[in-house]
Amino acid sequence: MKFTNLLAAFLVLWFANHAASESVNTAQPSWKAAGSGDLKHLETISQHGITWKFDKKVPIGRFVNGDYYVVGAATIISIAPKPENGRNGSVLNIPPDPRISGFDSRVQSQRYYPKISATLPISMKPGDALISTISVRAVGEFPSPLRGSESSISPVLSAAVLTCVKDPLPKDAFRPSYADRRQKIYHARNIQWNLLPGLKRVNAGLFDTFMAPTPREFAELFQRPWLDVCFFGFDAPIQYMPCYSREIGRAVGIASLILTLDYTRKEKEPLLINFVQYGIDLWGLVQAGYQGWPAHGGHGNGRKWPIIFAGLMLGDQEMRSPDKKYPKILFGEDMQTMHGKGWTGAKALYAGHVGKEGSKRDIGWGAYEHLPPSEWPNPIGETYRRCCTSVSWVGQALAARILHAEKYWDHDAFFDYVDRWMTEDDTKAVNEIFKAKGWDYSADWARQGQAWDPFVNVMWSKYRYNLPK
Repeated sequence: MKFTNLLAAFLVLWFANHAASESVNTAQPSWKAAGSGDLKHLETISQHGITWKFDKKVPIGRFVNGDYYVVGAATIISIAPKPENGRNGSVLNIPPDPRISGFDSRVQSQRYYPKISATLPISMKPGDALISTISVRAVGEFPSPLRGSESSISPVLSAAVLTCVKDPLPKDAFRPSYADRRQKIYHARNIQWNLLPGLKRVNAGLFDTFMAPTPREFAELFQRPWLDVCFFGFDAPIQYMPCYSREIGRAVGIASLILTLDYTRKEKEPLLINFVQYGIDLWGLVQAGYQGWPAHGGHGNGRKWPIIFAGLMLGDQEMRSPDKKYPKILFGEDMQTMHGKGWTGAKALYAGHVGKEGSKRDIGWGAYEHLPPSEWPNPIGETYRRCCTSVSWVGQALAARILHAEKYWDHDAFFDYVDRWMTEDDTKAVNEIFKAKGWDYSADWARQGQAWDPFVNVMWSKYRYNLPK
């Protein structure tokens, strides 16, 4: 099989990060001692290449992941890089609307909505969160993280969040979600470390060499805020966040699998903090009324598991079971998997490009595996089943099984489908599809029985049927 080499992907990502004009601060602050923290009174603060300047010195603290907060009302009088000409935009209290973006006027599909772009001076009060960004010089100049062969579509390079709170916070406080105006505070002291097993690290197979990902690599990947409001990744900060949700699904699967291995607590801690923070950010969007991340080919994947994982780690029952609190929330993995009787005899099926109901505008975008290939109206469902969805689900499904979180995910068809994808011999099916329609899925990339990433493949082989008790 031909796999994208994970080491090569990270070399590309490293080059993109270090080729940027601004350096990235990935240092993790000490958070073990709970207390009010050591506030500093500062007129300017800088993070991730972005500098905020206030009209006077203000009390500044830091969350456990290193992000800054200001205590009490404050006024920002300048930001560097300077927001101008539709570049380097900031948004105060981002609205949970997937159709709009306020960071850069070059965002695709007319999603730029300048009315939500903050203009200086910016007055902040407790409950507010400001997201500031750095724009790329030219769209497409950087490769997409975890997919270095493709250019990124987003005009946003990097982002940082500044939060305004009422009172000083303990050093182990997580940043509230940038969408959470109530600012619920979670604490690292409450992380359920006992839920993370210490599985023996995997080695490459005899004929398959790869560089196993490390906690440090993925801690850096999740260090800065991932922006998940504007759909299709049109304004994703492409210095570190993938634009395409296939890669988001891959990233969250790998990150959570790393955390199940026998690294020390010290080695895991930065990744765990940053990954839980990502789940908190997503959960805040859901609570703010965001529709979710619906199926659309490879888009809409990778957001449910970080929420569940964060809920597990923090002991938050509502967060770990998002569908119970918000039954109408949409997640791509759930919309694209279903139980039924398939043409191959399978009982766990792929539910189509946008879910089983399909699209009123597009014939064939819904459920199709219950029909023989001769009756398939077009190849879009089967192509995306093979190229852009199933291969990114394996790590998430395996991590959820290792942590015995299937009941919290609460969609058995997803887990059953991933098992089918990894175990069903599709040789006969590929031949029958070609005979009926002339669509050729015989290439290595299109075949079942594999995840995208070699690390996930080896983890599956070793632990899918050897789960910890």
